[in-house]
Amino acid sequence: MLDRTDDSSVAADTWLAQFEEALAKPDDALLYQLFHPDSYWRDVLALSWNIQTLNGRDAILTALPPLARRMAPADFAIAPGRAAPRKVMRAGTNAIEAIFKFETKVGRGSGIIRLIPDADDGNRLKAWTLLTELGELKGFEEQLGVNRPRGNAYSRDFRGPNWLDLRKASAEYADHDPTVLVIGGGQSGLSIAARLKQLNVDTLIVDREKRIGDNWRKRYHALTLHNQVQVNHLPYLHFPPNWPTYIPKDKLANWFEAYVEAMELNFWTGTEFEGGTYDEKDGRWTVTLRQADGSRRTMRPRHVVLATGVSGIPSVPDIAGLKDFAGKVLHSSQYDDGENWKGKRAIVIGTGNSGHDIAQDLHSSGASVTLFQRSSTLIVSIEPSAQLVYAPYNEGTLEDNDLIATSMPLKLAR
Repeated sequence: MLDRTDDSSVAADTWLAQFEEALAKPDDALLYQLFHPDSYWRDVLALSWNIQTLNGRDAILTALPPLARRMAPADFAIAPGRAAPRKVMRAGTNAIEAIFKFETKVGRGSGIIRLIPDADDGNRLKAWTLLTELGELKGFEEQLGVNRPRGNAYSRDFRGPNWLDLRKASAEYADHDPTVLVIGGGQSGLSIAARLKQLNVDTLIVDREKRIGDNWRKRYHALTLHNQVQVNHLPYLHFPPNWPTYIPKDKLANWFEAYVEAMELNFWTGTEFEGGTYDEKDGRWTVTLRQADGSRRTMRPRHVVLATGVSGIPSVPDIAGLKDFAGKVLHSSQYDDGENWKGKRAIVIGTGNSGHDIAQDLHSSGASVTLFQRSSTLIVSIEPSAQLVYAPYNEGTLEDNDLIATSMPLKLAR
């Protein structure tokens, strides 16, 4: 067992060494001694090929050994270049937190261990939360740094296609289909496509809007993001350090366009996904896309990613008498500018971010506004209260903070 020590690095190193020894044997008795009775193991693809969280020492010890025998995790060590092991408070609990690295038969990963004193023996440290996350597959490393593409500068065929010729051919898909089809060109769609691009996986994004970024550009006039700039970065290309804390919608929309160009992402605008079927035997989809000119294109990608967001379809409740109302009725997604409502009376039903923003905008424009909601009133200032959940992002690196956010089991996060 691990003796308690004031040196966070020593404590983390010792626990990782004992953990690797227990997995290699495997030694269930040693594993039992390493975990707190009310512990959590969150695995993100590293050992189980799933995103799953197990709660309780008994549940962890049942699932972990057979997975370890299959994936052979090893070389556990404190991750160099990451936040050093330290004492922190997470979910109201004081713990030693350490970021580590490891390898399996198929990939390389990162993780976080949090150690707390044993309930029965306060001088012993045991695992409270453990994260194991797959970072990359061996043989399929991202094309970054020394692995970056060399480009045409190293080609001696000066009469061959140049970079622009290759980009156009790649995006047109005249003689081939993408391996991955991403439906939706918002933050998630762009992030997924950018990651796959670096893995050399042929990916096409389709979006029904006419212009990249229109999913933000076409929202109400006064909109800015409600969380701060440091928690909204896209992979590889972060927002400039002089950007405003709360990004205006049109600024973000224009960044999406620049991002697609800089990251060389294949993107079809004005294209709607009409549906598809999956052939289990062939391992491919057959999908139909309706393009801006009304023509249809059939494609057979291996994978389809739905990145259509959680609020793309307006939810209009069936309120008695609403259909007979003589005034104008619109969903928040159709709202534009409060200046069109100056001197008029308006009712806003619902007090989420959009409802509250719209009510403020109407009031500022000289409209008389009444807010309605079903639940009791709760008003939270955007600063600092609404930003507390993002507090870890105010220090350290983005990669460390993303890992910390991923590591917290939802039960503890709540």
